[in-house]
Formats: sequence, C-alpha cells, structure tokens
Amino acid sequence: MRIANDQVAVVTGGASGIGYGLAEALAARGVRLVISDVREEGLAKAKASLTAAGADVTAEVADVGDEASVRALADRTLSVYGRVDLICNNAGVASPAAPLWEQEARTWELLIRVKVLGVVHGVRAFAPLLVERGAGHFLNTASSGGLAPLPDRTPYTTTMHAVVGLTETLDAELKRVAPTLGATVLCPGLVDTPLGQNSEALGALRLPPGTPASMRSFAASRGGILSPREVAEAALDAIEADRVHVAPGGGVAERARARVEALLSDIAPG
Repeated sequence: MRIANDQVAVVTGGASGIGYGLAEALAARGVRLVISDVREEGLAKAKASLTAAGADVTAEVADVGDEASVRALADRTLSVYGRVDLICNNAGVASPAAPLWEQEARTWELLIRVKVLGVVHGVRAFAPLLVERGAGHFLNTASSGGLAPLPDRTPYTTTMHAVVGLTETLDAELKRVAPTLGATVLCPGLVDTPLGQNSEALGALRLPPGTPASMRSFAASRGGILSPREVAEAALDAIEADRVHVAPGGGVAERARARVEALLSDIAPG
C-alpha cells in the first residue's frame, strides 16, 4: 500500500508511545488522522500537539476491549472523513514480571481483552470498509516478544504471539479478496515509551518505587533503544513494501532466527 497525501488513518493507543509516533509519521506524509485512547487527558494533549504541528486530526476516546466502542470509532471516522485507508491497532498493555504459575487470572483477562480482542474488534469494525473499497491496510502492533520466548512475561508474550499469527492469517484472507488489501505486524525490540506507567494506571502491574518514566537507562546495557518515531517510520516503510512482518531493534532478528531454528530442529530432526 502506498501511503499518500489525504488518506485517512486510525491509530488506537495514539496518546503516547508508538501510537503517537505513528500519528506523527503519518501526519508528516499528509495523512489525516483519527487517534483514539482510553486516557482522555493524554488524548487531548496528543491532539493539541499534533494540531499545533499542522496535522488534520480528530481525537476520539475509545476502549479497544469493548466492541461497541470500536464500532463507534469506525462510525466517527466515516462521519468526519468519509473513508479510511489504514488502521493501526496499536493499543497495548504490559504484564508483571513473574513466572506463569504466579501470574494472576485478572492479568490474563486484561491482556487478552486489550491486546488480542482489541485487534479483533478493530478488524471486525474496519475490515468491511476496506473490503468494500477494495483497498487498505491494517498495522497491528505486537512486540519482539511475539517472535521468541520472553520468560517471566508469559501473558504478554502469549498475546503478542497471538497478534503475530492473527496478522499473518488476516493478510492471507484479505489478499484473497484483493491484492490491494493487506496486513502488517509490528514487532519492535525495546522502545522508549511510557508503557509501564500506562499499564500501572490501568491496573495491569505495579512498578517498584522510583521506576524511571523512560526505559533508556534500562536499555543501556541491552543494545540500545528505539524512539517511537523510529519504530513508526520502519512500520510505514514495511507497509509500503507490502511486508507482513517488521521487527526493528537490536537483536530482534537474531532471537527470532534462534526460535525458528529450534522449531525446525524439533519438528524435522536431522
């Protein structure tokens, strides 16, 4: 899909982090925006910042875990712009650090509700609009945790793997309809976002006192960290190249390769 001036993109989780980076990058290409988030105050600030930079942006509070809320977001998009070209199912939440048997049921329920069903609701609400036009694309945000094991974050990595598989299958289903339809899954490594703080605000985890808002100090010994804008630009380049997977970040490809090699070794020994 070629990203062009005057197209319309919807970005969930658009108030901060990767979602805001996507909104910035799309606006720089002349794309009109509908950004949504469950956090009303953060959404208002994001809209004001994007508008001040010259973007054509509409902000809509939406809970991606609620199907009716996402359908209302689709209706709002059509009422304002009359079309939609790109849907970025980006809203997400993190899980506490603990082995699987110590993870609470409510953590699983929240992660599945936001990250898996949030993407499902986005596809169900918007895919018929793209199919009707015969053109358009989905960008579903997962994580490098969807490409390889991530011990002590099982609810997170499980839902990220689900989004990867969902997107691969969605792309095949859309391309059966028209070659101008498609889907891409974004699986970045470490990104400088307030995901931990946002997740704590939503009750997904509890951060230790004094945890910094930025992950830069944490990432210093782990091969560096990407900015949300860097991740966004990589994602948009992948969409334009019609790639199903994009995984920016140091060490991500190596971890994915090790997993695939171990998988093939197990199922096809020798």
